[in-house]
Parts: sequence; C-alpha cells; structure tokens
Amino acid sequence: MSPEHRPPHVPTSREVPILEGDGSALNAEQRTLSLTELTSGEPMDLLVVGGGVTGAGIALDAASRGLRTGIVEMGDWASGTSSWSSKLVHGGLRYLYQLDFPLVQEALTERGRLLTTTAPHLVKPQPFLWPLKHHYERVYSAVGVGLYDALAVAGARGRCTVPLQKHLGRRGTQELAPALDTSQLVGAIRFHDARVDDARLVIDLVRSAVGLGAFAASRTQVTKYLTDGAGTVTGARVIDRETGREHDIRATRTINATGVWTEQTQNLAAHEGGLKVLASKGIHIVVPKEAIDAKTGIFLRTEKSVLFIIPWPRYWVIGTTDTPWQHDVSKPVATSADIDYILQHANAALSRPLTRDDIIGTYAGLRPLLQPQLKSGSDTASTKISREHTVTRVAPGLTAIAGGKLTTYRVMAQDAVDHALGDELATARPTRTTTLPLVGANGYRELAGHAEELASTRGWPLTRGTHLLDRYGSETPALLAVADEHDAALAVGSRELAWGQPLTGAPDFLRAEVAWAVTHEGATHLDDVLLRRVRLDIERRDRGLSASDEILVIMAPLLGWDAADIDRERRAYADRVAQIAAAEAETDDAAAVSHLSIAI
Repeated sequence: MSPEHRPPHVPTSREVPILEGDGSALNAEQRTLSLTELTSGEPMDLLVVGGGVTGAGIALDAASRGLRTGIVEMGDWASGTSSWSSKLVHGGLRYLYQLDFPLVQEALTERGRLLTTTAPHLVKPQPFLWPLKHHYERVYSAVGVGLYDALAVAGARGRCTVPLQKHLGRRGTQELAPALDTSQLVGAIRFHDARVDDARLVIDLVRSAVGLGAFAASRTQVTKYLTDGAGTVTGARVIDRETGREHDIRATRTINATGVWTEQTQNLAAHEGGLKVLASKGIHIVVPKEAIDAKTGIFLRTEKSVLFIIPWPRYWVIGTTDTPWQHDVSKPVATSADIDYILQHANAALSRPLTRDDIIGTYAGLRPLLQPQLKSGSDTASTKISREHTVTRVAPGLTAIAGGKLTTYRVMAQDAVDHALGDELATARPTRTTTLPLVGANGYRELAGHAEELASTRGWPLTRGTHLLDRYGSETPALLAVADEHDAALAVGSRELAWGQPLTGAPDFLRAEVAWAVTHEGATHLDDVLLRRVRLDIERRDRGLSASDEILVIMAPLLGWDAADIDRERRAYADRVAQIAAAEAETDDAAAVSHLSIAI
C-alpha cells in the first residue's frame, strides 16, 4: 500500500479527553520526549511544520481524529505572525462591502464557537463604536452592521453570542467615549466583535494537541524533506536548534503551515509548484489606559483600510498599517513613519491628541498574503481555494496551506487535514474540533462565577483574580497550587523568591506565571516569557528589561541555568531592545532592518 493511502494509526479509544495540567504541559522534559518519539518511534501519520495558529490548529485537529501527530516549529510557539496580530476575533466588516457573505458568516460562526466553547477564557466580547459624520452614513452602516449581527446569530444557530448593534446620538456617543471628538459627529453605532491574546491561544492549541497525544517540539527547524525513490515526501530532516543535532522524522503525510515562510519551506521539497505568498507589514502602538477616556473600543475607516482602537485592562492597542514587506521576514519592525501614520489617523478622531510620549509599546508583524495564482507547476486538480486561504499538494505526501486569518484557524486546520488525508480517510476520520474545548476552557465559566471569592481568600483585588482566570481559565487553581506548594517548601528566612507574590518589577503578574510559563507553556528563553507569555514587551517602555533579572531568577533553576547562561539571556534581550529602538528611529524599512542582527 502506498504512503498516500496507508491508513492512519488507530488509538485504543477515539474518545480521548483533553488533559489539563501536567498531561498537556509543554516543558523541557516533554520536548525531549517528543523529539525522541518523533525521530526514533514509528512514523507519524501526520507531521505539521509550523507552530503558528494555523499549524497549532492543524496539530489539534489531527490529534483529535486519533492520528499519530507531530508538530515542529523553528522558533518559539507563535513567534511569527501569530503573536503580532491586532488580537481580534472578528468576522471582517469590510468583507460585507465586498458582498462576500459566506466568508463573513464563516468567520462569525468561528467567533461564536471560540466565545462559547473552544476558548471562552481567552476570547472576550469587545464593543466598538463606529463614529458617524453624516446622517446618511447611519442608514448604510446600520444595514451592514445589522447583516453582520444576523450572520452571527445564524452561525450560532439562533443564539446571540455578543450583543446586537445599538444606535447612539452625539450625546450617547460622548458618554461612552469622552475621548472622541464629537464636534463633527452625528452619533455612532455600537457593535461587538471579540479580542484574544493571540500568542496564548496558540500555546493553548499546542498544549491541547499534546493532551491528545501529539508530539510537539519547538526550536526544531526543517532543513529538507525526505523522499522515497518515487519522489513522495516521507517526512523531514530537522535540526534541534538548542543542541545543533540533526534528526530525521518519518511521516506518512506532512503539512507545511509556515505563513510568510511558505515559499522558503515548500521549496525544500519542490522548486516548481506550490503557493505564492507575499508579506504585508502591519504595526500597532500601545498606550496606557489613562491616555484614552472611553468605555469601549473605537472603529475608524481610513483612506486605505480601517483602524482599531482596542481596549485591554491596562492599555490600548491601536492599529494597523498595511504596507508591502520586501526584507527578511524574520525582522519586521515599526518605523518612525509607521508610528506617525497611526498617530495621525487616531488623532483625527480624538479630542486630546496622542503624542509619542504617550506610547509605551510598539510591535510589527507580517501578514501572509496569498496570491491569486499558484506557482507554475502546481497541481490545480488537488487544490482547494477559499477567499482567504488555499490548500494545495506541493508534492506527493506534502500539503501546503497559506492565507486566512486567526479567527478561522479551525476551519483552515480542518481543510488542511481533510486535504492531506483524502476524501475517503477524511470521511472515516472527521474533525472533532467543532465542539472541543482547549485547555483551561472546561469548567471556566463556573470558576469565573467565583472570581471574587478566589481573589478575596488571598487578599487580592478582583482584578487579579480576573486577570488569572482570563489567562489560565480552569487551570488557575492548579497554577496557584503550584505556587503554594513551592512557597510552603521555602525555609524560614530563605532568599528564594516566593511564587505566590507579584513580580516586583511588574506587579500585575504573579511570579508563579513565570514559573508556569516554563513548566507548562514551553518557555525556554527569556524572550519566550517577555514576548509571548508575560508580555511586558508590548506594555512597558523598556520592553520589560527592568523586570528581567527577577524573571531570570525564577527561570534559572527550572531550566538548569548557571550564571553564564543567565548573563547570556540578559544580554541577548538587552541587545534586542536596543536594536528595535534604533530601528524605530528610521523612516523607511530598509534603514530600520539594517539595525537588526537578530530575528524579531
């Protein structure tokens, strides 16, 4: 039987539950065991290359079907596009004006699923105001938003997963958002979408896949695809970027889900055929909560696209831009001109203009823009094209997927696995992710109902309890139990840091969150924590550098670091901070990238 039609591994039970806590933990021991299983055990039914939201979603989808699944990522989980998005889960209002109703309904259906079932601890309803300058705008805008709401309700089978639109006059608009300059407005429409910590979503997807038996290894880079005598891809050769060792991973089917790296990675198997992907840069600025007086987010239309002013508990995220990127895809960075663009368009709507002094953080990411045509030599007969994403066969045994957006990652994952399996196997092994909660989701709502009790028993304000529940969901008690156990074992007068206490340099976070990042979320370096777990990189002017010594003290014993390792981690992060600061002083991308010697 050919590898293309070999039946997948069948577990003893297809109804494998999501494992919370240690069963789904990502850490150094789990990574070592996964690499061993990937490289010396029986072949994978499916190997996923790429650990962003699409790849992580594919790994979960495959594992949920009972497939022997592996996933490798050359950097940290979510270290590419998936940690630098607008952090929105939305249907895409602009697509309504392109009359792409199926695409919008698909995205809104997935939004509802994430809010109610998949990740209610991470995905939160977010109201926005759409300011109106003319009375006639209210008519067509109301029709568009009304249809948006109707498609969302239809996708949720009659349920309202977020409140419906509400029309406001000038006074009502000013009450909700005093920061808006209402002198030229006739009112606004309030509508709802949702927001999410994008990197945390990816990490929870990978953990959930591991909980279902997947083998996951970060900092494991594919250097070539393995083939048999007939040219069928039978796996991949990888290099462990922590040790420098090479390994071969055998797999019946492989899916390439590497975003803006798609052409580079698929060319390892075939220089002809595959997907054409261009990169577009989007940047965001971050300002403190007190900089904008509003109880809701703000949605602005610009001459090019849209601008979101998005509230989070401690800050506002404002963006984005959309400019072609023709440089190293590992080094996107905001320029001075990008920052000026965001400030200009935000200030056009605000009564108190923002200045550079208000900015506490910036970040840039690259969106993979799928080109309308495939590369020459592509197998069009084995290609599935969506308005937002495309799946194709690059070579026998190798599938590639690109395009799409964070909101519809689950649909993309299902399409990719179905395509890789073929119609017969996909029908026999359908996806289970439509109703599958991620780690932290089961029991979250019940626990969230006791948030005040959780906080008061420890003498905390409610905001800290909510902060933990909205990051860890039903795993919050496990995280606190780890902290309690650690602190109970400390000797009287010990100089070791108590995990149940806040970080001195970032008191909104507990020290236990740093420890959990290492023991359960796969953090192996300082920047893993600061960029994607305890995300001080985007909310501190020094990108969390001043808190790094305390964080390193917590990480070091968990990762077996000595003084030299600690110093190397500190210096590497300080270099990153300095290089980004220099890059952001430049007005064009080429000059900005010239300051960067490391991947961002």
